[in-house]
Amino acid sequence: MVVTSPRRMKKGDNTVVNGGDDQEVTTDNQSSMASGGSSTGNERESKSRVEIEKETVKAESERDSGDTQPVERRFSARIQKLKSEKASFVNRLEEAPNSRPEQCWNKRPKVYQRRKGNSREESEEVVGEAVSPTVGSSEAVDDDSAENGESKNPEIVENVIVNDVSTANGVEKSAYAKVKETLRIFNKFYLHFVQGRLGDRELTFSKIGDLNEKDGKPASKRPDLKAISKMIETNAILYPEKRFGPIPGVDVGHQFFSRAEMVAVGFHSHWLNGIDYMGQSYNRRLILDNLMGNNEYSGYTFPLGVAIVLSGQYEDDLDNSEDVVYTGQGGNNLLGNKRQVQDQVMERGNLALKNCMEQCVPVRVIRGHRSANSYVGKVYTYDGLYKVVHYWAEKGVSGFTVFKYRLKRLEGQPTLTTNQIVQYARGRVPNSISEIRGLVCEDISGGQEDIPIPATNLVDDPPFAPTGFTYRNSINVSKSVKLPSTVVGCKCKGACTDRRTCSCAMLNGSEFPYVHRDGGRLIEAKDVVFECGPKCGCGPDCVIRTSQRGLKYRLEVFRTPKKGWAVRSWDYIPSGAPICEYKGILMRTDELDNVSDNNYIFDIDCLQTMRGLDGRERRFRDVSMPTSTDDQKSESVPKYCIDAGSVGNVARFINHSCEPNLFVQCVLSSHHDAELARVMLFAADNIPPLQELTYDYGYALDSVIGPDGKIKEMLCFCGAADCRKRLL
Repeated sequence: MVVTSPRRMKKGDNTVVNGGDDQEVTTDNQSSMASGGSSTGNERESKSRVEIEKETVKAESERDSGDTQPVERRFSARIQKLKSEKASFVNRLEEAPNSRPEQCWNKRPKVYQRRKGNSREESEEVVGEAVSPTVGSSEAVDDDSAENGESKNPEIVENVIVNDVSTANGVEKSAYAKVKETLRIFNKFYLHFVQGRLGDRELTFSKIGDLNEKDGKPASKRPDLKAISKMIETNAILYPEKRFGPIPGVDVGHQFFSRAEMVAVGFHSHWLNGIDYMGQSYNRRLILDNLMGNNEYSGYTFPLGVAIVLSGQYEDDLDNSEDVVYTGQGGNNLLGNKRQVQDQVMERGNLALKNCMEQCVPVRVIRGHRSANSYVGKVYTYDGLYKVVHYWAEKGVSGFTVFKYRLKRLEGQPTLTTNQIVQYARGRVPNSISEIRGLVCEDISGGQEDIPIPATNLVDDPPFAPTGFTYRNSINVSKSVKLPSTVVGCKCKGACTDRRTCSCAMLNGSEFPYVHRDGGRLIEAKDVVFECGPKCGCGPDCVIRTSQRGLKYRLEVFRTPKKGWAVRSWDYIPSGAPICEYKGILMRTDELDNVSDNNYIFDIDCLQTMRGLDGRERRFRDVSMPTSTDDQKSESVPKYCIDAGSVGNVARFINHSCEPNLFVQCVLSSHHDAELARVMLFAADNIPPLQELTYDYGYALDSVIGPDGKIKEMLCFCGAADCRKRLL
């Protein structure tokens, strides 16, 4: 067997986990925003530019358009400062109306304000009614005002660090890497809200949808919207400015696993609306930009559509793949039965699509489809740019006037990946062993795993199966290694539910490292995770035993043209989910022979990672290491390793990537010696079916010396946009 990628880890993986679960359809009360109307076009034409800008300053709390009642606004000190600066600028224009300022302003900064909203029952999929929270407009509000109409600031995740997604070690990241990092930040926030930590109040989930209350009131029913609000608050939205055309880092076929993910990236700035558009505020900006000599939006008439979501919300929608008849927004039943209850009006999103047709501006089209593989029951696939070729008004199925828009897909784009049902870009998931192409082994584990692991080979002729090793789903301990004594565990009964009394939770910084959702998900990567062990009073279903339950996803080992064997999943894997443990022979590193010929050695470098040695990136450290371990003298070279060359499990086939979708996590359960920690692989991203599973081997370039005394080099074939080109 030829495997071209070594497995020896020289330093810890530095990928940050975060997760992304979402309840896409809900009938719970959700907040809705009301806003005052804006001035008409005729009124504006009769006013000078200075008067218009004055009006803009005074009407900062007005929405782009609409006919609902005005809402009282609250302004932060930063917003008040911006308003004051703008008013001063207008005064300067009045003093010298024919002169141009010496310095050009940049685009007007986005100001995200929170305000009270009216309670209203509506389904998550109702299009064009609720607009909270929103990115790319001058306002964004929280979602949790259903009961009392008050907006609430999230109080959790104070200790969550939002890393800069634009650079890595001073090098500009690719657009794809920025999108991935942004979604990881969103998923991390999301899982913190799922955990239910609100300041000093705690809630734990016993299973999806169930809540055990501990000295606090229920957490948000929409943690995804809380996560969006937190990203807006921390300026973590990747593309907060709305834009026409494609979004960098999001190719045709890209799949979002919730509407909230699209908002986090800035791909579609509404978690609920079907039509995302640049509103009347851009007309005001256009006037100011023209005064400043900025012609970015010159020649456009707003509102203008930028993206639409096709999700079957309207009874009059018609989707024929590359030709779409899209129903405008408004007038449908807010309870989500898709029936029209009143006429639609040519305003807001409807007017935006009409203007797109008249000005030849394409829109991004996203299709939502039901999928059993998605944790929300839906996936949203980007299908490319479409042009609006025609629009008309007609009486809909329910007898009310609706606006129809015919959209045609622009030529020259990649083939569509969806047509009513989700077809993953990498192929179709087999339903049974008999459907597997290139099958060379039905189960490489020989029945040792609860779920069979088939192997396929469509590369070699004749095809062959993985050989040269013995499969083991347990750790073999070398005679030279003496395992520590089993530690005394927690005294919890049945399951660990109270972080204040559970001794295992206290070791994790008085927090539960996992949430119950989706069978258990790690909230974020840590230096080390302490789990319940053999002497704990809790049972096997305890959430702090998440990594001890074996395989839970259908994995496949498959042959690649350049990287040898690789691993992928037939199932959707949510971020933070445990994949597998790296298993083999546990031994001392000084016992290794012929290291240069063994590509399956994994150094247990938990302590080195915790101390940031040799360039390792330190992780979130909110754990309580036992004194005996913490006082040990750090060594640059780990004492112990796992050799999976001759004996190992499916983890030995997982390849390296410079942009991985897994990360390495050290776990302690039966003992607390970090030098002998278990090595677990967790999902760093929401991973769709048939995407190869990879993690960063963590090699420092020129760090491996061959048997001839020369530096060993090895090319990297991961194919990532930010590939370092060399593995060694």
